[in-house]
Amino acid sequence: MASKAKLIRSTEPAQPETAVERREEFPQSTRVQEIRNRAYEIHLQRGGQPGYELEDWLQAERELSSSA
Repeated sequence: MASKAKLIRSTEPAQPETAVERREEFPQSTRVQEIRNRAYEIHLQRGGQPGYELEDWLQAERELSSSA
């Protein structure tokens, strides 16, 4: 007969186990989100071709820095 595993409850709050989980705890800065959105617009304007992510990101940074 199979035994049931006991659930052990810790008194410590759960901690994120990965860097991604830790990063998701903090809201994205407005600046990073603006760059991300503009880079995506550039990506779409170029026809959605993959392989130009860095170029799109850098162009978005330049455009947003010059308009500030």
